[in-house]
Amino acid sequence: MEVETKEKKIEKKEKSGLREWLESVLFAVTAATLIRWLFFSAFVIPTPSMENSLLVGDYLFVSRLHYGTTTPVTPLQVPLTHQTIWGTEIPSYLDWIKLPSYRLPGFSDVKKGDVVVFNLPVEHPDLYQKFSNVLPGLKPHPADLRTNYIKRCVATPGDTMRIINGQVLVNGKQQERPARLQDEYFISTGGPVNELNIFKKNGVVDYTQYTETFGDSIPLNDEPGYIIKATNAMAEKLKTYDFVKRVEPVLMPEHLKEPFLFPDSEIISWNKDQYGPIVIPRKGTTITLTHENAALYADAIISYEDNENFLLKDGVLLDHQKPLEKYTFKQDYYFMMGDNRHNSADSRYWGFVPKDHIVGKAVFVWMSIDPDPVSMLNKIRWDRLFRVIK
Repeated sequence: MEVETKEKKIEKKEKSGLREWLESVLFAVTAATLIRWLFFSAFVIPTPSMENSLLVGDYLFVSRLHYGTTTPVTPLQVPLTHQTIWGTEIPSYLDWIKLPSYRLPGFSDVKKGDVVVFNLPVEHPDLYQKFSNVLPGLKPHPADLRTNYIKRCVATPGDTMRIINGQVLVNGKQQERPARLQDEYFISTGGPVNELNIFKKNGVVDYTQYTETFGDSIPLNDEPGYIIKATNAMAEKLKTYDFVKRVEPVLMPEHLKEPFLFPDSEIISWNKDQYGPIVIPRKGTTITLTHENAALYADAIISYEDNENFLLKDGVLLDHQKPLEKYTFKQDYYFMMGDNRHNSADSRYWGFVPKDHIVGKAVFVWMSIDPDPVSMLNKIRWDRLFRVIK
């Protein structure tokens, strides 16, 4: 005869369908959040600043392992969001708690030539209004939730960088140009051309018909033609057409000061094609402050290094209202530029990228959708799928 035990009398309650669903969702969100934070994230290219290397509509995987992921500064945040809750303007975070940021070990440091995703530094609460002319619509955000930008690193901590006639020189040596880097060219055509067949057929998507002089860069007056953004290979191909009289780069001349360029100083006359020399700050390096380099380094010293009592006044950096003669940097910095050199709001316009703003290295394109295809059959750029980013 079987004896009934107390345990057998207690019926195990089965999990409801709703509970199982909630547990599955919780597990999936937790796993996705950890993967996104520790290993890699997905991004989409929204602007043409990296063309022709990366195109608008490219979807990327960005490795956080290469440089080491950073711990959250703003822990009170809706999972799998960045600045706002999906499809709304409602902030997805609360800044009631702010934690110190630490970087976990990575595979390597940021190298010259790397395509890097980082948080835009000038969304700092003390800087976003200052740079609103360069980047309209800037809003202040915590350091780890600032807008993600993607550019190519052209100079690393301690480097001396200069741009001469559009060519980047680092420590006196010309840097290798990325294969798909775009410059601005003037094409003399003698009149209008079939833009769809000529330009788009050759990969040129940014072109403007031009009939007037272009300052000091184009010597002939009222010469009909086009201003285009193109790679060197594209420009050489266009030279082969019979109706093309000449193709030449459009460069701003030396000593022509460009408005809204970094740094905002009357004693510096640089432009996007003639820039520097400028020394990139390195952790532990001590500099003697002058009127010129105070303009270069004030934003970094005051806003990115947590120096609350520092102030730039009349070109002089003050510490507790006393002139600061020397300063030792607390972290490394980088100089970033877009591969579409004449259509990129980059470090030439808003300055250095602090190491604690680095997110990760762009690794490969996993999907590419053309926002303006010739036909729906060309909506997906099949030739760009799983392309390694160089």
